[in-house]
Amino acid sequence: MPLLVKLSTTLRKQVPDYDPNAGLEVEFLPGESAEGLIHRLGLDPARIKIIMVNGRSAALEQGLKDGDRVGLFPPVGGG
Repeated sequence: MPLLVKLSTTLRKQVPDYDPNAGLEVEFLPGESAEGLIHRLGLDPARIKIIMVNGRSAALEQGLKDGDRVGLFPPVGGG
């Protein structure tokens, strides 16, 4: 079962053909971490502020499991 990746705000523009409604299905690679997935998507881990795996906060080194839902969020500014 693939991973379902949801990207937030500015990250969406960095992945070609990303559909914000459907998200992105990515092949599950056994042993891969969230950081590995981020690199595979061509994203800079320094630009990721929050990682959610199955609705829970996660670290870059967290291992992923078949069928996980991964949400990636950049730093948010405002005022």
